[in-house]
Amino acid sequence: MEIEFGNARLKKLCEDRRIATRKLGADSARRLGTRLAEIQSASNVGELFAGKPHPLSGDRQGEFAVNLAGGDRLVFVPNDDPPKVTEAGHVNWQEVSSVKVIFAGDYHE
Repeated sequence: MEIEFGNARLKKLCEDRRIATRKLGADSARRLGTRLAEIQSASNVGELFAGKPHPLSGDRQGEFAVNLAGGDRLVFVPNDDPPKVTEAGHVNWQEVSSVKVIFAGDYHE
């Protein structure tokens, strides 16, 4: 799957383990690298299995998350233009083959 990043700062966080360790801690930084590799290896979001992959709801409707460590999550949105949707109007994650990472950390804080 193709991965893009919401901004340059987020890209640096995801690509530089030292920065990720400082911001997220060692466990989340390690898992961040693993999750990104898993996303890159998958053909679509439906193939993800590690990190309890799950679509988000409420004010984060249309976003998808995988767990890192503790309360940290890697959150992304479809980068397909336009994203494929179900008849109910929700993102059809089984068909999403390109994502944009928009957040890494604990969005509950």
